Amino acid sequence: MVTVQPITPDFAAEVGDVDLGKPLSPDDLTAVREAFTKFAVLVFPDQGFDDDSQLAFARHFGPLETTVFKLRKENKLRLHENLADVSNLGNDDKILETNDRLRLYNLGNRLWHTDSSFKRIPAYCSMLHARSIPPIGGQTEFADLRAAYDALSEETKRRITGLVAEHSLMTSRARLGFSDFDETERKAFDPVPQVLARRLPDSGRMSLYLASHAGAIRGMPQAEAEALLKELIEHSTQRRFVYSHRWRVRDLVIWDDRCTMHRGMEFDDQRYKRDMRRATVSDVAPTCEQMGLAVAAE
Repeated sequence: MVTVQPITPDFAAEVGDVDLGKPLSPDDLTAVREAFTKFAVLVFPDQGFDDDSQLAFARHFGPLETTVFKLRKENKLRLHENLADVSNLGNDDKILETNDRLRLYNLGNRLWHTDSSFKRIPAYCSMLHARSIPPIGGQTEFADLRAAYDALSEETKRRITGLVAEHSLMTSRARLGFSDFDETERKAFDPVPQVLARRLPDSGRMSLYLASHAGAIRGMPQAEAEALLKELIEHSTQRRFVYSHRWRVRDLVIWDDRCTMHRGMEFDDQRYKRDMRRATVSDVAPTCEQMGLAVAAE
């Protein structure tokens, strides 16, 4: 029987007595799903996945995304196309050089973000498995956007109701001075509309929907939009809303991309290897459609 041990009252929990690399019984899968609906961040210690078994488990939650690195023709993928390579390693499994494009691109993971909010149909959840970790640094922080929404003033809740932000991967990377995108990538990363506040269909809770990918709000002057987005992210990342995960080798952490932000913390990536592999499951529909908002293309 699956055991759920809360880390925080209702945001993060550890899950034991289950081997996710083997076929799950319907009862165990139901228990995992129920825990995920409540907590939004689940930690499964000591999961001995290979890539195929990690992907097989992820498929229980829906269709898998394809890594954005496949867009660029000269990229040679180190992993399966349905796994995001969240590491500092090249195809030879050696540490990437300081000025390597892939390393510079992945530094964007250190910004507060939500996976794939830059896609028309964004992510439902992500599942990150630790194959190797640095001895110091490299934690991942998670922010609870449900609790952050609940803590907003009623005036702010009214203000953001129905607002639609524009998300693009190029927006987040521009914050770090990264602009090395080819034409295929630029087209794929055109801004997409996402609601600023959404209701989760399984729990019924309201949540903010934020990311460093968001750079504008439709119908709002740019300076005002940037100020509001900054204010909401600063509010949502207060310590009271954040769980910091110290990784262990073979940890699998699952988080709900619909109602969390996360960021990777710094470590000496020119000295230590960090091999992390993420499977990401697509949501069921665009966020605006889920909230019943008709949004014209721009």
